[in-house]
Amino acid sequence: MTVFAIILSAILTDNFVLSKFMGCCPFLGVSQNIGSSIGMGTAVTFVMLCSTAITYPISVLLLIPRDLQYLQTMAFILIIALFVQIVEMALKKLVPPLYKALGVYLPLITTNCAVLGVTILNVDQFANSVSFAVGYGKALLYAGCAGLGFTLALILFAGVRSRVAEADLPKMVQGIPSTLVAASIVSLSFLAFSGMS
Repeated sequence: MTVFAIILSAILTDNFVLSKFMGCCPFLGVSQNIGSSIGMGTAVTFVMLCSTAITYPISVLLLIPRDLQYLQTMAFILIIALFVQIVEMALKKLVPPLYKALGVYLPLITTNCAVLGVTILNVDQFANSVSFAVGYGKALLYAGCAGLGFTLALILFAGVRSRVAEADLPKMVQGIPSTLVAASIVSLSFLAFSGMS
């Protein structure tokens, strides 16, 4: 894959939230305002990048050559949990309002399937690259762009939700029904990019 194709794929055509439907829990839970959406997107991007920086070499240099791929998921979740703890401690110390706004969704990044999906997909896509350095670079680029795509989806959905909240809707559509309809519309808008893949 070329660099442009990796960037386009991770952000738009294969967006983890709106195309692959991974990470829907924080997508629905945290996107009530743009500030918390940016905070969650930044935290998830950081965890995706850092966990890929560790999991890719472990998998390619240690697990695959020794035929231990069955340990991949367990090892990856432990590494992701480590970086989530680092993010949680940093936010609690440096940005307490954001830490409170993200609430329970911050520690749930550990079990966010989008983060685990990025780390596993990186190994599947780039482990057979020409060299380790090329595969490693592509994996880091894909992880960073997947995080940006995740953040973009959260910000767009927060904007749509704020508009829906201001609308005069019938009582039976307010709340969860309007949120799910808005999510489906945002998801359909990203479906238009699938023709570019």
